[in-house]
Amino acid sequence: MRHIKWNHPIQVGFAQGNAKMVDGPSDALHCMADLWPDRRGPLYVAARSVCRAAIDGRKSAEEAREMFISAAQEAHLPTH
Repeated sequence: MRHIKWNHPIQVGFAQGNAKMVDGPSDALHCMADLWPDRRGPLYVAARSVCRAAIDGRKSAEEAREMFISAAQEAHLPTH
């Protein structure tokens, strides 16, 4: 799996005040699989798809970043 990095990493807040710095689509996929809350709506599904597409070279890393931020907002997760 290619490890692509975003121009600007995203800090995401999770349960019990835990925060994780997410630096690219591969990291985002791991985050969505392991740390995501039960609130998994359509933007979560879309973010996973776009992150995979970015890793495969079918979408840009920045498209994946924007979709990941949208999914975090949908799940009411703070991002910085």
